[in-house]
Amino acid sequence: MKLTVLGYYGGYPYQGHGTTSYLLQEAGFNLLIDCGSNAVNNLSRVLDPMDLDAVIISHYHHDHIADLGVLQYYWQLNSGQKKVPILPIYGHTQDPLNYGSLTLDNVTQGRSYSDLQPLELGPFTIEFLRTVHPVPTYAMKIKTVDKILTYTADTDYFPELVDFAKNSDVLITDSNFASDKTGTKWHMTSTESAKLAKDAQVDSLIMSHLPQEISHEQILKEAKSVKNDGQIYLAKDELQLDI
Repeated sequence: MKLTVLGYYGGYPYQGHGTTSYLLQEAGFNLLIDCGSNAVNNLSRVLDPMDLDAVIISHYHHDHIADLGVLQYYWQLNSGQKKVPILPIYGHTQDPLNYGSLTLDNVTQGRSYSDLQPLELGPFTIEFLRTVHPVPTYAMKIKTVDKILTYTADTDYFPELVDFAKNSDVLITDSNFASDKTGTKWHMTSTESAKLAKDAQVDSLIMSHLPQEISHEQILKEAKSVKNDGQIYLAKDELQLDI
């Protein structure tokens, strides 16, 4: 698997950098995971958006779907050759209005997933776990024959994430807060992300959904105080990992 970060801020774009989106490629299959602001521009630097095979959405908050309509228009209006006739966009059905918007007639088709059974999608088998967030949101465990990528999506820390992420080759975490965050929260702190990676025995951690007003170097330093082995990466535009 090859992973490319296309956006990494939570909430809103900042200083020219977009919000959450990733490209995952395996055996010629191109999967877009979430589609935040600036995703289409950043995607076009590494792959013609018309070469996508599918899109999957963790939840319908704007910072994860801001460019989804833009992507649909790209597919509708661009004269280039499409890899597939109609682009499938996978999402959950617990928000009927947003789920319905995944379909644009003769351009994209909304398709549902559920945490009750794995989704077979090209070379990937994807399992889902409902997270702790104000709206229905799903973490994803994406498996091939011999590799595992786990993406927490947006969530506060909860113990079930450890088993879900166990022995992943790469873990992408929602790391929106510094370690001193208190009170109600819907995202993980730097140290919670590191604890999850450590307890799940994950070697490579990518800290994403990053804050705009906290030093990312501080986030990284705090994480390394908990997990001092393996690799810890701060997500950034066009960061690529071969998994």
